[in-house]
Amino acid sequence: MNCRFSLTVGGDQAVFRFFPRYPYHFFHERDDDMTYHDFSETPPEIVKLAERSIEGYKIDPALYTQYDVKRGLRDLNGNGVVAGLTNISTIKVLDTGEDMPNHGDGKLYYRGIDVEDIVSGFIKEKRFGFEETVYLLLFGNMPSEHELSEFRKILADYRSLPPTFIRDVIMKAPSDNMMNSLAKSVLALYSYDESANDISIPNVLRQCIELITLFPLLSVYGYNAYKYSRHGGSLFIHDPAPDLSIAENILYMLRPNKHYSELEARILDLALVLHAEHGGGNNSTFTVHVVSSSGTDTYSSIAAALGSLKGPKHGGANIKVAMMFDDMKANVGDWSDEDEVKGYLRRLLHKEAFDKAGLIYGMGHAVYSQSDPRAKVFKGFVEKLSAEKGREEEFRLYSLVEKLAPEVIADERRIYKGVCANVDFYSGFVYRMLGIPDELFTPLFATARIAGWSAHRIEELINSNKIIRPAYKAISPMREYTDMENRID
Repeated sequence: MNCRFSLTVGGDQAVFRFFPRYPYHFFHERDDDMTYHDFSETPPEIVKLAERSIEGYKIDPALYTQYDVKRGLRDLNGNGVVAGLTNISTIKVLDTGEDMPNHGDGKLYYRGIDVEDIVSGFIKEKRFGFEETVYLLLFGNMPSEHELSEFRKILADYRSLPPTFIRDVIMKAPSDNMMNSLAKSVLALYSYDESANDISIPNVLRQCIELITLFPLLSVYGYNAYKYSRHGGSLFIHDPAPDLSIAENILYMLRPNKHYSELEARILDLALVLHAEHGGGNNSTFTVHVVSSSGTDTYSSIAAALGSLKGPKHGGANIKVAMMFDDMKANVGDWSDEDEVKGYLRRLLHKEAFDKAGLIYGMGHAVYSQSDPRAKVFKGFVEKLSAEKGREEEFRLYSLVEKLAPEVIADERRIYKGVCANVDFYSGFVYRMLGIPDELFTPLFATARIAGWSAHRIEELINSNKIIRPAYKAISPMREYTDMENRID
């Protein structure tokens, strides 16, 4: 069922049709007999063309070794190929002194300062730490009390969207994927910025600060619009409170009653700090460097990073962990039985359980082998939150899997280095305990990582005057052109 109406302008009549399936969308109809294809359907003829073309894309894996191509920009030992220099963060694996390279505890440093020390500092002094972490990443030093106060004021001053932006952008064509909604909103902000294309450092810094403080609004409002349009119920839009931290405002805006506990806000703040930055080589941050090197605007650069982070191999991993545990809890009778839990983990690796991908999500990292410092810091606070929420049994299951998974993986895969829980292992569990919907897991990651992206964008603009352009080895055979009459179907 659809509704039609006509509008006459300057003597010409245009007919519009409203489709309830696409809320807030009107389609211009030039002819009453015009037909519309299903925008989401892949017709048989496209499937057939795809099948014909696939063989032409395949590359023999042996050729990567033959031409010494580092697949995924990694060498045979899994180490990243050096593609640039950065001052912003450092990822290390401590030397154990044994004949086992890359097997020590992991360490993460922001601007040369151990993240574990940063966390200990603001927790000991009972401060929210994300804002001062943003300051450190952007400006290179920990802020003084006065500098932090002034920076918080700047963030609060920019924490408002342009007039009608919610109505004209966020409420129109809400997506069921919040990362797409977030990217759409970021690109739309370009139209409201009269200096959008100015890539001078002061202007870029202003744009980055605006995006850092607006990401919580864009994420929460995008989710509320989606929930209202697709599932009905009440629509509420809470203005952020200028005196609250970014973590507090997320909970304040997301919850209908605006209420949250101090522990809830502090553990969300900790999650933002631990996700704020992770070196220049992760996929989304490298995307920021690549796109920024072209000289494009800030909004395009950050939107590109959002597209990267959306992928399940990157920012979507914590959702996979949470879903895996949902399946585990449904299929393991005794959560404390080590043999039963091990059996489920083996079924995961044998592609017999959950999504049959052969993976134990949340275990393993490209750099860390013995421990991920972010997961190590996070775990103690997760235990406290599970006690407050009455979910200690689930926490014990997570802890048991963290203990058993490395043993099972080592036994099944005969790996040469250790495997540890990464930061995604616990973050989905935390977000669910906070009542944060799964759809917002990855946007929360982006709300934290925009701090690092911003710092890397500025670093790229200051230090590089060359566009990033890696080489690809062409392996297709040379062929003669064939006239149309001689081509075969």
